[in-house]
Amino acid sequence: MSGRALASPIPDNIQARIDAALPYLAEDFKGVTEDGTVRPGLFSIQKTGSPTSGIMTAADAFLDSLDSKLRADTTFDVDSEEWRRWCNIHPYLMRHGAFLDAVSPTQRDLAMGLLRESMSPQGFETARNAMKLNEAIREITGSDDEYGEWLYWLSIMGDPSNDQPWGWQIDGHHLIINFFVLGDQVVMTPAFMGSEPVAVDIGRYAGTRVFETEERSGLALALSLSVEQKRKMVLSEDLPGEVFTTAFRDNFEMKYEGLKFDELSSDQQSLAMDVIGSYVGRMRPGQARIKMEEVKNHLSETHLAWMGGTDEDSVFYYRIHSPVILIEFEHQAGIALDSDVPIRQHIHTVVRTPNGNDYGKDLLRQHREQAVHSHD
Repeated sequence: MSGRALASPIPDNIQARIDAALPYLAEDFKGVTEDGTVRPGLFSIQKTGSPTSGIMTAADAFLDSLDSKLRADTTFDVDSEEWRRWCNIHPYLMRHGAFLDAVSPTQRDLAMGLLRESMSPQGFETARNAMKLNEAIREITGSDDEYGEWLYWLSIMGDPSNDQPWGWQIDGHHLIINFFVLGDQVVMTPAFMGSEPVAVDIGRYAGTRVFETEERSGLALALSLSVEQKRKMVLSEDLPGEVFTTAFRDNFEMKYEGLKFDELSSDQQSLAMDVIGSYVGRMRPGQARIKMEEVKNHLSETHLAWMGGTDEDSVFYYRIHSPVILIEFEHQAGIALDSDVPIRQHIHTVVRTPNGNDYGKDLLRQHREQAVHSHD
């Protein structure tokens, strides 16, 4: 099947964004840090007991459906710079891999089968709903060149394997997932998910809704705070223009700010864990359990920060930041829905693994070092 034509030549505003991104991509990868220094020893290669063979089988099935040219266009080295060339800006900024708008329905099903096998049911539903709402905004605006359910690119990094490192990436408007696999370990960051609108009651996908849990659980925590706790947690009444660790912010330096986890009551700590769980729960249950154990080991170093209002109908930004996880949520100004101020119908979220393990890069480094030592 033939997909829609890509913009040619590249529009000036998109080219300007590419030009601005190139210096960041030229930097050696370090990862999100507090002060530019990576904290060592946070991540280790280990047996988790959560098999990934089904993910490998789904990736192989997708690749086997492609002809030789498309397969070559879809596959990259496991440490390829294409990992870092993702962006939420639509529609065609630095895209690579198999363009899902241009493949057959069977190949699309196989692509979605890879996501379904890799993620929890809740995580897969959120990803698919982001895609469906990208179709809903196409119906609302009539902008076929900018929006659509299948304007996404799927790439395979490395050769799917039970014991060697590999991974996959889906990239497009309001949905970017980087998924690294090493044995039975996975790293599912950076993961950027968003939507505008976040809910529709008309059109092909009427009834679709995303980020209700992430929004509600974050607000429930804020509403539970005392005046003194809010004084520490709320950094500003104004929202930032964007989440801080969006595209081309792989080496962003973010200081710990806000309220420490230890300053929460036991009930409030449970609410905070609910927030974290709504994001970590996008992973398969076994992998999510392992990640949550990692998070729990660093709760004494975890900080919660807030910007915006704390009323039931407020718009807001929040983040949860520790040495091993960074979560950001924000209500955005309207773009397609045309609003100069943040609205609840436009949300961005991002999850990062700080200190050098986004894209599984720290695990990949350790794997190669162990291979060298074994060979020696």
